[in-house]
Amino acid sequence: MKYLVTGGAGFIGSHLCDALIKRGDSVVVLDNFSTGNKQNIEHLLSNASFELIEGSILDSEIVDKAVASADHVIHLAAAVGVFTIVDKPLESLTTNLRGTENILEASHKHHKEVLIASSSEIYGKNAGGALNEESDRIVGSPLKSRWSYSEAKAIDESMAYFYYQEKKLGVRIVRFFNTVGPRQVGHYGMVVPRFVSAALKNEPLTVYGTGSQSRCFCHVYDAVEGLLAVIDSDATLGEVFNIGNDEEITIEDLAYEIIESTGSSSIIEKVLYEKAYAAGFEDMQRRIPDISKIKRVVGWVPKLSLDSIISDIANHLK
Repeated sequence: MKYLVTGGAGFIGSHLCDALIKRGDSVVVLDNFSTGNKQNIEHLLSNASFELIEGSILDSEIVDKAVASADHVIHLAAAVGVFTIVDKPLESLTTNLRGTENILEASHKHHKEVLIASSSEIYGKNAGGALNEESDRIVGSPLKSRWSYSEAKAIDESMAYFYYQEKKLGVRIVRFFNTVGPRQVGHYGMVVPRFVSAALKNEPLTVYGTGSQSRCFCHVYDAVEGLLAVIDSDATLGEVFNIGNDEEITIEDLAYEIIESTGSSSIIEKVLYEKAYAAGFEDMQRRIPDISKIKRVVGWVPKLSLDSIISDIANHLK
């Protein structure tokens, strides 16, 4: 198969490209390197099964040609990271909405199945325990930039689903929950690489808020396996699946574990949200995935521990 991977030079995208090439598929990457990094795919550039198109998902002509050339489309490209969303809300909305619309329209035109990557951010402030694919969305005011990513991803999902229902486009949707690992960078707000980087330098680990907020972290290697399992199954068409690890940890405990795992002399500093973000920033207290559906339908479960994640990120940064 020949796969078009939008955002293929990004963190998850580059690992997906590695996995596709390894199993014998060919890959075309469309990326404008706004958040992706050419170093992530540099080792693939000389591979005959790999092609790079430097361009934007907002360019409908480039998207149309790229989609036409592939057998299957995997749409990962998006404006990502809390800092990006809060600092550039209009640009982020445009990228995430118009870009996905371009991908869906081209996929429909050329009769190509498409996987849309969504996010646990769509659940907003819902902290009612493990979130399944049908759980309610609870978001703040549409005037708060913090929730614009959640809104955009929810609309992306709706567009994709109704392309499936009304136009019979082969669509699959996955929602990633805090995917982490090598090649991820911390300057967009991703907490694990930010903490590991600081710990390796024996610098303070900055915890925003009280640190009692909890998350579940999934190794990117596991996440890519889950994504491929969804793509390869006919039973997943027209469906949405959570991809994540359901082992929960508070952000403060995460900081302590990273300090211990890396043998660091770092201390933990707590900073109020008001000092780190624009006024009115809101965060969710808990974020836990219910992964029973993907386990039932395709048999996927995460295998790698938080210790493996920390070790792999530390080795990559070193």
